[in-house]
Amino acid sequence: MLLAVDIGNTNVTTGLVQGGTLLAARRAATQPLATADELELLLDGLLRLDASNLGEITALSCASVVPDLTAGIEAIASRRGVPLLVASAGTVPLPVRVERPAEVGADRLVNALAAARLYGTPAVVVDFGTATTFDCVASDGAYIGGAIAPGLELGLEALAAHTAKLPRIELRSPDRAIGRDTVTAMQSGTIFGYQALASGLLARTRQELADSAGIEPSAVHAILTGGLSAAPWARGVDGVDAIDPELTLRGLAIFHAEVTGGEPIGMGLG
Repeated sequence: MLLAVDIGNTNVTTGLVQGGTLLAARRAATQPLATADELELLLDGLLRLDASNLGEITALSCASVVPDLTAGIEAIASRRGVPLLVASAGTVPLPVRVERPAEVGADRLVNALAAARLYGTPAVVVDFGTATTFDCVASDGAYIGGAIAPGLELGLEALAAHTAKLPRIELRSPDRAIGRDTVTAMQSGTIFGYQALASGLLARTRQELADSAGIEPSAVHAILTGGLSAAPWARGVDGVDAIDPELTLRGLAIFHAEVTGGEPIGMGLG
């Protein structure tokens, strides 16, 4: 039984994998100052939501962008005697052709690996998380870089925190772009603005990948993932071939299988 753990700045996401199938995915808010004991309680609690527990886990696969929590999961694995694979440019089995490979977020590399194995290359992964990231995989399967923009919720939080009169609002698509009050104007700027940002950057990265491969942009696979990818408004991003909210967890399972010789992961959530 493999536990895939994606530790992001906003959420800790877990996936229970057995026999090449992602059985369950769970999500909790990231507590960046949590001790190893607190992280262990969190992971065990998430597993118990699906009638499992940490005692049943035989392997761990982790991507983390929070160093203190990376150390925490390493401590948990050590004291429980469970083998742990931590994703990085040096461990994920794909070439990384950027100026400073060690600076690339582990989740971005895992997403690239999953996109290449499950959807084919060349590919672009758009991840709606704390940041909105675009990660590009060349025709030969190498990670070649991408783009990073502030995340949608981060932008909303900044508006509310740094202005006197703009409120915190619900993330919901308004009926029209021209808002008739403050809330609908903010919803328009946020939802339609991020749809346009994602659509525009996706079109440009897709074109560049297509030019380098000598193919049409439509032949470049585009996958949308991340915590906000399941929201209804995410379907308004132009050019997306697939929406796969669990892509990172699947990538962690693929990473573990390829490094250890385990069973490949399937597409669906069991």
